Amino acid sequence: MDKIQQFLNPEYSQSFGASPYVQQMGKLTGLLYDHGWDERNGGNVSYRLTAEEIKPYGDVHARLRTIPIDFDASALAGSYFLVTGTGRYFKNVASFPQRDTGLVQINPDGHSVDLFWGFCDGGLPTSEFSAHLMTHIERLHRDPNQRVVMHCHPTNLIALSFTLPQNEKLITRVLWKMHPESIVVFPEGIGVLPYMTPGTTAIGSATAAKMHDYRLVLWPHHGIFAAGDSMDEAFGLIETVEKSALIYTTIQNQGGQIRAEITDENLQELADRFSLTPKAEFMHGETLAQMLAK
Repeated sequence: MDKIQQFLNPEYSQSFGASPYVQQMGKLTGLLYDHGWDERNGGNVSYRLTAEEIKPYGDVHARLRTIPIDFDASALAGSYFLVTGTGRYFKNVASFPQRDTGLVQINPDGHSVDLFWGFCDGGLPTSEFSAHLMTHIERLHRDPNQRVVMHCHPTNLIALSFTLPQNEKLITRVLWKMHPESIVVFPEGIGVLPYMTPGTTAIGSATAAKMHDYRLVLWPHHGIFAAGDSMDEAFGLIETVEKSALIYTTIQNQGGQIRAEITDENLQELADRFSLTPKAEFMHGETLAQMLAK
């Protein structure tokens, strides 16, 4: 079918900019900005789409240009990603989606992508795109339904990374004990990296390795990476961990004295109630008062 036939065919009559994928990207990036988690051009999102999902849209079937990437993503060859652009402000994505996001397909060589929609002013995918692709590859081994990788800068979680030791068990237990919802939403806990330079292959590789066991990875003093099977799931993971970090911050602002807490027995009751299997080595340890007294 040539291009003219495609656009005359009702099956191809829709505009990708009006698709639920682009609309949801605009809504969620706006929420990330409104929450204060993606200041200026901070943060990035990638959303894996299938060929069937983009098929009905008439303006995504002609390659616009080819863009090199600094990572071998051949494991994702043929996959499509709606991704935010480098240097783009999340407050603008909903108003200018065709400028600030792009639909790309991974080429068989793994070192380039073809652009089929978006980045209409010559823009490029986020500088963290390699880290996203590495995470997508790792999470797909764990969950074939995984679709979204989201990076942002939650204020209270970043603050927590300055005041607590960079220890996965300790940070997970503190967050679990801040609110009953936490262990229910991220029963595997949270992975923690040492501080690393953002935008590099090294931090992408380290993040992907942590994503073997976690859907949330803390970049101390910087932000968080989250992976989920939908935009709502990835956003909800970040919402929950940031709410727990906010409660921790509030406790510190109130003097830091712990007089009561969610106990290890309470955590186990929550796990039993929701048929969860939390990370076993994180389920028992010091009390919250003991952890925060150090």
